[in-house]
Amino acid sequence: MVIGGGQAGLASGYYLRRAGADFVILDAYDEPGGAWQHAWPSLRLFSPAPYSSLPGRMMPVPEGSGYPSAADTLAYLTDYERRYELPIVRPARVRAVRNGGERLAVETGTSAGTWHARIVISATGTWGGAYVPYYPGIGDFRGRQLHTATYMGPAPLRGQRVVIVGGGNSAAQILAEVSTVADTTWVTLRPPRLLPDDIDGRALFDLATQRARLADAPAIGDLGVIVAVPAVCEARGRGALKAEPMFARLTADGVAWVDGTTLACDTIVWCTGFRPVLSHLAPLKLRGSDGVILTQGDFTSGNWPHV
Repeated sequence: MVIGGGQAGLASGYYLRRAGADFVILDAYDEPGGAWQHAWPSLRLFSPAPYSSLPGRMMPVPEGSGYPSAADTLAYLTDYERRYELPIVRPARVRAVRNGGERLAVETGTSAGTWHARIVISATGTWGGAYVPYYPGIGDFRGRQLHTATYMGPAPLRGQRVVIVGGGNSAAQILAEVSTVADTTWVTLRPPRLLPDDIDGRALFDLATQRARLADAPAIGDLGVIVAVPAVCEARGRGALKAEPMFARLTADGVAWVDGTTLACDTIVWCTGFRPVLSHLAPLKLRGSDGVILTQGDFTSGNWPHV
């Protein structure tokens, strides 16, 4: 049983099909594409198409920059599952996985019913686990608060005063386009750092692999974290990527810093990341005392985790 029909679930299905396994994929969404069907239209991957492909089928190279858009990725994932005729049941949102003795009971709480499997692969990703950090006054702010997961483009923010929170790729890409229609302020915990223009996600993946194998390999953060996709380069060129330190609290009308400086705003966009969506595994009581789900084996040794 594979839970989740996004890219991780489809890749798992590819290898399970190749191995001749008896399996099914349960997907919570009505349509193919996983979380990509809910991403904002201008979002782009920060790796070129050849390095963003799933096993068995290369992602087509889009015209222009070579960085696939959300629509490109959605079309690719849709084509992928149809090409390999993966056995996907949808919509089937898994509510709980329980220990049923020799098999695990996978409960959907929908018309898909309960399934039983010897092995369960949880490919549920993080999109449903949008994370917004707590700051004093967060409930007092009378404006609008969005998250990366609910941001759908700059049009509704036209003419507003917008604060964008976060120092990663999503924040930089959202800032790049919102700053063309609104008065924006970018706030980050630490000064944001763009990667050199000739380094993209491919190089980051290579570096992460090297670091996993060699203790003295350079840290990814030593290079920077934000990939200079075309929109970000354009924003940098017009001086829109200037970041302010993180504010200390929210007020009814905006945000305030520790030195007493305040800023009125209409909307705050939290580009503050996601957390793994694993609540369906709670009945199995897999978390240790530190809250971490223990695994057997590790990726760096070549022994894949079993849980």
